[in-house]
Amino acid sequence: MMRLRGHLVCTTDAETQAIRAHVAEHIRLSRAEPGCLTFDIFETDDPLVWEVMEAFRTRADFDAHQARTRDSHWFEATRSILRDFRIEELRD
Repeated sequence: MMRLRGHLVCTTDAETQAIRAHVAEHIRLSRAEPGCLTFDIFETDDPLVWEVMEAFRTRADFDAHQARTRDSHWFEATRSILRDFRIEELRD
């Protein structure tokens, strides 16, 4: 299993608005991907910081998600936002 946890860290209100405008569709598309076990992005107590947690069954599923994301409206709108992520490969 591949697991990603971390934060999107905005520096402006415009970045926060970009997340708000695109996050629901990004979550919907991500959860529909083959191998997606969990996928959540939510606001924290700090309005500029968003929590990200996702898990995919295999490395190939995770890699396919990353490729789709890089070619999405989500990434186009949020590419300048700092991503502070930790990725782990968990084995049985």
